[in-house]
Amino acid sequence: MTAEGSDAGRTMKMADLARMAGVSSSTVSRALADHPAIPEATRTSIRDLAAKHGYVVNRAARNLRQSQTRTIAVAVPLGHEREQLISDPFFLRLFGYLADEISQRRYDILLVREPSPDAHWLGRLVRSQRADGFIIVGQSNQHKALNLAAGVYRPLVVFGSELPGQAYCSVGSDNFEGGRLATDHLLRSGRKRLLFVGPAELPQIDLRLEGYIKAHGDRGLPVDPGLILPAHFTGTSAYDQVRHATSSGLAFDGVFAASDGIALSAIRALEASGLRCPEDVSVVGFDDSDLASQSRPALTTVRQNVPGIAAALVDHLFRRLEGQQTVSSVLPVNLVVRESAPPP
Repeated sequence: MTAEGSDAGRTMKMADLARMAGVSSSTVSRALADHPAIPEATRTSIRDLAAKHGYVVNRAARNLRQSQTRTIAVAVPLGHEREQLISDPFFLRLFGYLADEISQRRYDILLVREPSPDAHWLGRLVRSQRADGFIIVGQSNQHKALNLAAGVYRPLVVFGSELPGQAYCSVGSDNFEGGRLATDHLLRSGRKRLLFVGPAELPQIDLRLEGYIKAHGDRGLPVDPGLILPAHFTGTSAYDQVRHATSSGLAFDGVFAASDGIALSAIRALEASGLRCPEDVSVVGFDDSDLASQSRPALTTVRQNVPGIAAALVDHLFRRLEGQQTVSSVLPVNLVVRESAPPP
């Protein structure tokens, strides 16, 4: 077992960590594996010491003594939406394709939902040794935690956008172009005042908003900040925001929603306000979940290439397990035009 030793700038061995903790190497090994035979206070102390010095398990050395777990963990950090369920339609579709890709390589899949992450949750998960590699679904507000783990642990790939100062490898959709396509479609169809509805402070969603702004600028149109409505992915947030917009007299004739779920909530709010979609207000979503084609009206949306995303995530991860370097990938998106926002 090895890690990057931040103190001496050299590879730290388990014996080094044991010496600093004042225990045997076997105690360190069992503590990091969360063995119940080691007192909780000792386990906590050793885990904290390991985290301080960037100590993580060396898979090659461990595999000389015991078999691999042959398991890939798929973790969902929910720092921004603690009530969000992994039964979300987009999540379920992505998980299905990930499971197919992973099982084809004769590995099992471990699903981890982290509803209250802190800066070290991923490091703890890595040290639990429950998996040989990790796919993180969504950056949420966990950019710092992802960077911390990636600094000392290689078999880690994240579904999300490439961010400034990013230390981890990511695979994601072209969210900026998706936002531009959706907004340009609404503007070309004659809509003039467009709501943007979604959590624009989050990675990926912020790029969708940038695309919305760019499409306006390309046509020489200003963006009214009053038309940008914050909304969560869960609960009645999007519905309530759109209902408030209509009841307050805010003028708009189009909606670009940050997800299909938000778009469908917006349509329900419009109907409750006596407005028709698309006759009065056109609506475009993002994802092309299964619900998009089944809704009434059928939802115009930006399609993410979910099978391609899953394949790229798994390919990048297994290449990193083999010691290869991988760079972040951005996959193209396309607009699927249906009834909620017909063509010009």
